[in-house]
Amino acid sequence: MANKFYITTAIDYVNGPPHIGHALEKIQADVLARYHRVKGDEVFFLTGTDEHGLKIFRAAQTAGQEVQRFVDETAQGYRNLKDVLNLSWDDFIRTSDQKRHWPGAQKLWQQIFEAGDLYKKKYQGLYCVGCESFKTERDLVDGKCPDHQKEPEKIEQENWFFRLSKYQKEIEAKIASDELKIIPESRKNEILSFIRSGLEDISFSRPKKDLSWGVPVPNDPDQIMYVWCDALSNYITAIGYGEENPKSPLRQSYSARSDSSETRREASEIRLRPELRPRGNPKFNKWWPADLHIIGKDILRFHAAIWPGMLLSAKLLLPKAIFVHGFVTVEGQKMSKTLGNVINPFDLVEKYGTDPVRYYFLREIASHEDGDFSVKKFEDRYTADLANGLGNLVARTVTLGEKINPVKFDFSADIDLEIKKVCNDFYREYEHALGEMKLHEALASVWSLISFADRYINEKKPWEIKGGEELRKVLANSGYLLGMILNLVEPFLPQTGEKIRKQVWFSDSSVNFKKGENLFPRL
Repeated sequence: MANKFYITTAIDYVNGPPHIGHALEKIQADVLARYHRVKGDEVFFLTGTDEHGLKIFRAAQTAGQEVQRFVDETAQGYRNLKDVLNLSWDDFIRTSDQKRHWPGAQKLWQQIFEAGDLYKKKYQGLYCVGCESFKTERDLVDGKCPDHQKEPEKIEQENWFFRLSKYQKEIEAKIASDELKIIPESRKNEILSFIRSGLEDISFSRPKKDLSWGVPVPNDPDQIMYVWCDALSNYITAIGYGEENPKSPLRQSYSARSDSSETRREASEIRLRPELRPRGNPKFNKWWPADLHIIGKDILRFHAAIWPGMLLSAKLLLPKAIFVHGFVTVEGQKMSKTLGNVINPFDLVEKYGTDPVRYYFLREIASHEDGDFSVKKFEDRYTADLANGLGNLVARTVTLGEKINPVKFDFSADIDLEIKKVCNDFYREYEHALGEMKLHEALASVWSLISFADRYINEKKPWEIKGGEELRKVLANSGYLLGMILNLVEPFLPQTGEKIRKQVWFSDSSVNFKKGENLFPRL
C-alpha cells in the first residue's frame, strides 16, 4: 500500500501580482511532490490564494475595483504560475470561495467556540495592515513594523479573542520533541524562544461595520473572522473539512449568512443536537494531517503557534512538519515597487525558459536561507551548469552512442563496480539532502555525478575506440550514468527530463540513443 504525502504551500496574499519570491516556494514544493510520486507515494499537493482582510480591501479601493472582481483577477495570476513554472499541484483553494472554503472555516470556528476558547472583549492595539496582525511594542523597531517599515494603526474594537495562551505549554512540548518538526533547526529555536516568552490571547474577529469583506462569524453576525483565522483553515477546508454532509442543517445555517435572530436560534439548536452534526469526510480522513507545510520565514509565528493552537482547541491532529525558507533579494536589495526591482517570473521564463528558472532558484538559493537574484548570476549558472554541464554531457553521450545504437549490456557483467558505487553514493547523498529539505544540496549531488560522467568519457575517449566490446562497454556505462542522472534531475527539471528521455531510453537489456534538440541553447 502506498504511503500518503500531503504537502502545502502558504496561500498567497492577492494584494498584488506574483513575483519570484512566490515562485521560489511553489517550485520547492513541486520538487518534493514530484520526488514523492517517483518514490511511489500517493501525493496531494495544495496551493491557493488568501483573499480577505483589510489590505486586500484597500488594494481593491486603490485600484478602483469592486473587491470580488479585484481578487478574481489577481488570483488568476497566481493560478497561471502552474503552467509557466510547470507545477504539478493537485488543487488550488481560494478563501473567497463560499462553497468550498467558508463552511470549513466556520466549522473550525464553531469547534473552537464550543471548546470554550473564544471570548469577547473590547480591545485597543496597534495593527499592521501589511502583516494583517496586531503588534506589541516589543515587535516594533523605532515604532515601525520591521517588515513593512510603517507605523501600525491604533485600533479600538470589540472583538472575539482566542485563548492561545491556554495551549502554550502543549505547543512548546510538541515542537521541542519534534512531534511538530520545524525545519531548519534555527527556525525551531526561533519559534521556541518566541513561545517561551509567553503566548498572548489574540484577537480573532473584526466588526463587520469596519470591514465587511471576509468570512462571517457563525455565532455573531456582526463580526467577520480575523483573516489569519480564516486563511490557516485552508489546509483542511481544501480536503473536505466542513463538507461532511452537504445537506446538513448546520451547513445551511452557515451558508445562509442571515443576520436574523430566528436563524441564529436555529443554528444554536443544531449545535446542541449531536445527531445532526456532519459525519467524518473520507477525503479529510485520508489526507490529514499534512505531512509538510512550506512557508516563508515571515509567517512562522502564525503557522507554528496560532495554527497548532487552533487545531488543539478543535481536537484535530497537528501537521507533521513545517519547512521554513528565506527571502529572495535582488542584487542584494529587498524587492520593492519603489526601487523598481520586483522580478516578474513570467518575464524571466519567457526569456530563459522554465527549467533554467527552476534550476536557478533551486541551486543558487540555499533552501533554508535568504538568497539573491541577479541576471549575471543567473546567466553564469545557465552557461556553466546547464549548457556546458548537463546539456553538453547529454549531447556528447548521445552522439557517441548513436554509432552502435542500440547498445546491448548486462547490468551485472558490463557496468563497472566503481560506477555502481559512485551512483549509489551520490544517490544516498541526494536522498539525505531531500530528507533535510536541502534541495540545493540534492542538486549539487546530481551535478557532481554529471562531472564524474564527463570525466569518465574524457578518460575512456570512446571517439578513439574503433569498435567492438570495448566501445560497447564504455557506451553502456555512459548510458547507465546518464540514466541515473536523468532519474535524479527529473523532479527538479521535469521538461528537461522529458527531452532527455526522447534521446536516451532503456529497453530489453539495452540503452538506445537518438540525437535530439539542444537542451540548453547558448545565450
